[in-house]
Amino acid sequence: MNKEETPSSQEFEKRTISEKENVSILKDLKELFKAIVLLLNILPVFTGFWLALYFTHASFIDYWGVFLLTIAGSTMVMAGALLLNNWYDVDIDRVMDRTKNRPTVTGTISLKAVLIMGIVFTVLGFILLLFTTIEATLYAFVGWFTYVILYTMWSKRRYTLNTVIGSISGAVTPLIGWAAIEPAYHIVPIVLFLILFIWQMPHTFAIAIKKYEEYKAAEVAMLPVVHGFDITKRQMVVYIACLLPLPFFLAQLGTTFIIISTVLTFSWLAVGIKGFFTKEDMKWAHVMFIWSVNYLALLLLMMIIVTLPIFN
Repeated sequence: MNKEETPSSQEFEKRTISEKENVSILKDLKELFKAIVLLLNILPVFTGFWLALYFTHASFIDYWGVFLLTIAGSTMVMAGALLLNNWYDVDIDRVMDRTKNRPTVTGTISLKAVLIMGIVFTVLGFILLLFTTIEATLYAFVGWFTYVILYTMWSKRRYTLNTVIGSISGAVTPLIGWAAIEPAYHIVPIVLFLILFIWQMPHTFAIAIKKYEEYKAAEVAMLPVVHGFDITKRQMVVYIACLLPLPFFLAQLGTTFIIISTVLTFSWLAVGIKGFFTKEDMKWAHVMFIWSVNYLALLLLMMIIVTLPIFN
């Protein structure tokens, strides 16, 4: 290799710095958009859309354009809501260990930029959804308004009912997907709403117990902070038990789905009951959190799998 072709140490150093900056930017964006939360909310939208196609005997190919608009629009609305949550909660995020590295806290992305991004993503998302149906757009608005205004700005710091209020925003996601195809006045999207609404309660309570000290330091009115672990555990078990009858309202999905979903719910319930007899609350809460995430993912995926053409 000629001397002219050999990269100088300065060029190599600049390249390394540039690569590190790119990685840092991607990490900041991942934190800012709460990437995992965002992805978990897209699955119910897709499930609602897919089941609407199945029960109306419609072809996915015929609705390909609507599908893209629905997923893109709902994702942008949710991203906008999460950005606005980060913008508003920056004071709390400074106190909590799990959020202190967010770019809004470190200052790598200005609060003004986050606010503008949140508004822009929200508006663009609603515009895209308007090209599907008014009803789908309305459900997205209900989710956005509940999460940003009623949860983030009003109830989160004041009332333990913040979890109930916040659960509405996540529960409307399958309604968005379904309503993009046809009106959601059907037992399936209603049951999907109830499943997601109820599921979020023990899921969120598990996080609240895991991060008890952080929520307490930030003075966030989570149930275990205000009323203690015992009442929180009882409520978790009650909510999980409330999930047991719901799959039976989806009998059209078949016996296999009902059996598997019932086994999943009983297994999660057993883990929840174990919490009454453990002294390692943090370890138990972590197991409950892992169970909750896998429970919902498996349940929604089962709904999709049992309705695939190869099984019908």
